[in-house]
Amino acid sequence: MKVTLVWSGGGIDGFNSAGKGMSGGWIGHGLALLSACAKQAGHEVSLIDRRALRDWDHFRQEIRRRAPDVAGFSMLSVDFNPAMRGMELVKEANPNTITVVGGPHPTLAPDEVLSSRLVDHLVTGEGEISFIEMLHKFERGETVGRLIEGERPNLDELPFADRDIYLNEWRNAGYDYDSPEAPLTAETLPPFVTIIAGRGCRYNCAFCKPGEDILFGKRVRRRSVSHVMAELKQLRDKYRFNTLMIHDDCLTEDRAWVTEFCDQYEAEGFTQPFWCQARVDHVVRHEDMIRRMAGVGLEGLFLGFESGSDRVLRFIRKGTTVATNLEAARICRKYGIRIWANYMLGLPTETEEEIRETITMLKEIDPDYYSSAFYTPYPGNDLYDYCMERGLSLVKDHDGYRRNPSEPKIKGHDPEFLRWAVKESQRRKLRNTIRRSSRYYLKRYASPRRAMARVGKMTKGPPRGRG
Repeated sequence: MKVTLVWSGGGIDGFNSAGKGMSGGWIGHGLALLSACAKQAGHEVSLIDRRALRDWDHFRQEIRRRAPDVAGFSMLSVDFNPAMRGMELVKEANPNTITVVGGPHPTLAPDEVLSSRLVDHLVTGEGEISFIEMLHKFERGETVGRLIEGERPNLDELPFADRDIYLNEWRNAGYDYDSPEAPLTAETLPPFVTIIAGRGCRYNCAFCKPGEDILFGKRVRRRSVSHVMAELKQLRDKYRFNTLMIHDDCLTEDRAWVTEFCDQYEAEGFTQPFWCQARVDHVVRHEDMIRRMAGVGLEGLFLGFESGSDRVLRFIRKGTTVATNLEAARICRKYGIRIWANYMLGLPTETEEEIRETITMLKEIDPDYYSSAFYTPYPGNDLYDYCMERGLSLVKDHDGYRRNPSEPKIKGHDPEFLRWAVKESQRRKLRNTIRRSSRYYLKRYASPRRAMARVGKMTKGPPRGRG
């Protein structure tokens, strides 16, 4: 069958954004895996990525040109409106095209999604098995129900993500990076790639659970280290990648897996720096593991500090403390690991004094990168239910589910104070600014390699003219 998969936006930039920074140049692993599975089963697959299109007229042209039998849409809560608009244009082009939608929002709010007659079928949870079985049934002319429960696959039995389905679309739109994905930071030199080694999270944060359990199950499932290494070797051969990001919600929760990964990463000759996500309590409890990871290439950690108030951390069931946050940051500094600080402002019950405590904590941590968000009550978790039961949500439309710190998403917070708090939380102490500047200039001008390069330039003399 001819299948067109549609990247609705992923909660980030929409049209005309391919290759424009990190949000315009990362693949969606869900669709990339669906593409690999469908191709493996003998289907013809293409991708429409809104980031590579000019506008909805361009989308209309592409869907008519491709004339798919099936159009499959991914959907986060924030993608509801663009996904529905895309399905409307699909049906306008050909009412017989079968529309299928999946992803977090359809899984957590299936009744809302199925209330639209634009949706022919909805797959909950993980779709690699169920979506392919559905395509086979379509081919045989069999009846398929509107609501299909996804079957959880053995992750080692899945093919590797089809990155080219994204890269080809971006290149058609003028993407000219020599990289399958846009680099994460200034330090992550291209070519840059991302992978996912596992699914699920064993922890119980109120802003995630039980939604993640509904999506992936309560047990964490992780690919074998050998399966991950096989993908990395393929990526090394194909793209010659220089840096790597491992997307797992919490890679460091499995000490044995991480230890085996480090051993195999080193044994296979990988020296490329990598980034991953971790919990601060893992960093503190397993400093030897963090040291080992740093020794084989760990360059940066995404850490969910969330709040500088112990009361708030207890309220959101984070299972950590401010003291643990600070100690984790100290350990990262000890081993030269860069810190990407995730934190929220404007949480339910949070006071202005507690927000100031978060600011104080961040100034002490002095992270390399800040990732702030105004707390947003997404469907499918206990904190969302808390807000809805008390009439706190200010989200009036699916577009409001964007986590950007632009306006409060719940009642009880002064917008001006929150905007001030975001800026203040990212204003470094003078001593930290001086320390960072000194380190930058020392690295830039005092390293032996750079010094030899400057000497080489001076000994060559002035450049000769051309005439």
